[in-house]
Amino acid sequence: MTPATPVRLPSWTATLTWKSACFIVVMCCSLAAVLGALVHVEVTRQTVATAREKALGRLLEVSRAYEAGEPLPRGSWLDPVGLPPELRKLAVSGRRGTVVADHRGRPTMWAAGPADGRALATTVDYGQSARTISGLDNAIIWSSLLAIGGTLLVGAFAVTRVTRRLHLTAAVARRITQGDLDARVDDPRTRTPSRHQDEVATVAAALDTMAGSLQSKLESERRFTADVAHELRTPLTGLQAASELLPEGRPTELVRERVRTMRQLTEDLLEISRLDSGSEVVESDLHQLGRLVRRVVRASGTDSEVVVVRDAHVETDRRRLERVLGNLVANAHKHGRPPVVLTVDGPVVTVRDHGDGFPEYLAAHGPQRFRSGGKGHGLGLTIAVGQAAVIGARLEFRAAEDGDGGGLAVLSLPGH
Repeated sequence: MTPATPVRLPSWTATLTWKSACFIVVMCCSLAAVLGALVHVEVTRQTVATAREKALGRLLEVSRAYEAGEPLPRGSWLDPVGLPPELRKLAVSGRRGTVVADHRGRPTMWAAGPADGRALATTVDYGQSARTISGLDNAIIWSSLLAIGGTLLVGAFAVTRVTRRLHLTAAVARRITQGDLDARVDDPRTRTPSRHQDEVATVAAALDTMAGSLQSKLESERRFTADVAHELRTPLTGLQAASELLPEGRPTELVRERVRTMRQLTEDLLEISRLDSGSEVVESDLHQLGRLVRRVVRASGTDSEVVVVRDAHVETDRRRLERVLGNLVANAHKHGRPPVVLTVDGPVVTVRDHGDGFPEYLAAHGPQRFRSGGKGHGLGLTIAVGQAAVIGARLEFRAAEDGDGGGLAVLSLPGH
């Protein structure tokens, strides 16, 4: 048996404005219903009491006329045909009473009393009283609708002001998440310390404080990274020059290799520092993607395979794109296993290796500095992601889906 698909409400029903409107309408309707019922009951009770008092007074006059043998006044009868049965029974039993019933198509207040074992009855027109109660009910309904509408408009205006500020705060939070650390809510209620702040202003102030603190810490980290890299450049240059003077041999080769590694690390740190500062300038031009990928593979000196499914022309910064692809190829050969295949399918380039695949943390959260699944410093993929963002591309890391294992880096470029 196929399970029933749950009914999903439209997304706008989850908004604070919608929920507040529903709450206001429900509360106003409940309040209007209670007040309307109370007013209706009280006015009806008073109207019926007045009509009953008038009918009983008229019955007293009719009873005196009957006892004096005088003709009964108009609208009074002895055992009339239209007398309600329950009132007739009450009068025959020797008691007096009143009841509202229709008489000749009109609302009428009947009053009846005993008269020698029979029912002496009289009537009072109840039409005006009935119209008064009906008019009051209509007035209650219309005034309640007007009150609900007015309250809803005022409430919607007040709630919309709050939700607009919340949306602004959320938009600033998203900008900060995307790397715009200069974004601030700057709620006017937070500018004057002596001014009372509501909850939205408190959240906005906390977000601005957090963004400022985060920006300060990241800027401090960036300056530290750049300063360290700059300071290392000079001694490393001297160390490389000195290593060239050493006699040839295995120890000298080891020293030169370590110096080259240190110089590469220093250059990578400087490049990351520039990426963090957001000061990179893109120099775009139109390039044929398949040809550019083949040039990257030749420059890497590896036996990577290039497959062009569908070539494309892309407008991008060639140097930065080559840097991204070169790092991806180097990472595939360093941490994966051959064959390494680069596939061009329109503005999308994939780099596939047949190793153990990317670590879970990398596929889920992206590369992290100085964290590597094997040898290396973990800066190559960090630089690749940063340079891809500079040229407006998206770089994703995932596992290959064909069952052969391996890692798959997918670079999606803006199409031309």
